[in-house]
Amino acid sequence: MAIKDWHEDDRPREKLLKFGAAHLTDAEILAIFLRTGTQSQSAIELARHLIDQFGSLAELLAAPQETVLACHGIGPAKYTQILASLEMGTRYLDSQLKTGQALGRSQAVKDYISTQLRGEHREVFAVLCLDNALNLLNFEILFTGGISSCSVCIKHVLRHALSHATSQLIVAHNHPHADAQPSTADNLLTYELKKACDLLDITFIDHIIVGRNDTLSYAENCLSPF
Repeated sequence: MAIKDWHEDDRPREKLLKFGAAHLTDAEILAIFLRTGTQSQSAIELARHLIDQFGSLAELLAAPQETVLACHGIGPAKYTQILASLEMGTRYLDSQLKTGQALGRSQAVKDYISTQLRGEHREVFAVLCLDNALNLLNFEILFTGGISSCSVCIKHVLRHALSHATSQLIVAHNHPHADAQPSTADNLLTYELKKACDLLDITFIDHIIVGRNDTLSYAENCLSPF
């Protein structure tokens, strides 16, 4: 059955307008951007197939271009629509921060960092410099590593923070091919960063890990040293 023949409350666009985007599944959201399916699949069936094939919506969005374009039913037009949707979300969050939206909620921090790091295929380490009101002063990826590790210089992190007159600091890194579970090295780095920030009277707010399918906040989960 074509989507146009479904009950109105089951069609993704109509469902979004009536109930809000939060009530849609990942496949329904993706189907809206795909717009059409194939001769044998509706847009939502194609969306479900893609999510199943890649394992999650996040992994689909982070997959290399050639991998996505090799999928049946996905041509350059649909692929650019998917990329445009991802970029629109990133720019929306950026615009909120640039107009004074403070990073005062853990979920806002995780959303922002996820959009920035999710597409990285190597492990990177980023720093968010904030003022006393938790407004973003600067976001920058300071270190880039390999597939499963990234070397971080704490002195360089602190110099960067001081150069932006940072009052409060959040750091983040990604696990591009694993979940967000912190490693022993992650825990040690977090502990050393907290000690160093205390010496300089910089409030170390959180360490965020962006995994393949999830995001973890040290502070939210009350992990040491928070």
